[in-house]
Amino acid sequence: MNIIYIHGLDSDANSTKGILLESYCQQHHADINVYRPDLNSAPTQVFEQLVKLVTELNTEDKTVLIGSSLGGYFSTLVSNHTGCPALPLNPSTQPHVTLQRFSDTSVSNKESSDELSHSNVLHTTAGGWEITPADLQWFADHQLVSINYPHKIAVLLKENDELLNSELSKDFYQTQGATVTMQAGGDHRFTDFGEQLPMVIDMLQRLLST
Repeated sequence: MNIIYIHGLDSDANSTKGILLESYCQQHHADINVYRPDLNSAPTQVFEQLVKLVTELNTEDKTVLIGSSLGGYFSTLVSNHTGCPALPLNPSTQPHVTLQRFSDTSVSNKESSDELSHSNVLHTTAGGWEITPADLQWFADHQLVSINYPHKIAVLLKENDELLNSELSKDFYQTQGATVTMQAGGDHRFTDFGEQLPMVIDMLQRLLST
């Protein structure tokens, strides 16, 4: 099995959950390969990079995605495109809305290319991604409105997610027919992720068997 771990907004290839996942697999599942790409790029590049990686890995072995927060959004989007199973963790389902905090202007409607200047950096993430108005428009153009392969999606949510609306995510995925597990308490970062890795691996293996 191949697992592609997709980190969140203010993270990188060395994210805590990604490293925990890789270390756990090295100790307990030698047959599982974990890939932790750095995705601090424009969303169009991230999407293309992930689709390419899924395509390459699927020629050799079965591949699954785990995505945290914004990575959960990308894992769902890539699953829609490739049919690759995915396990989003506290996923962002509306980045076109939540990332508006970096902009004073709305990009909900099409704007001219001049207004979406790529040189206008709105925010730089901890991992070095320079967010531009064009990036926000990309998310507006690629909203999650449906799940193409709901039987290949299982979602883990924390009820007390302090950054994203867990009920909104639950309603979206459940309405689309995906499996949703809402856990009491917790936080956005899934700080108990290490303790849940045996269950996570079991969920991934079940997704691959569907």
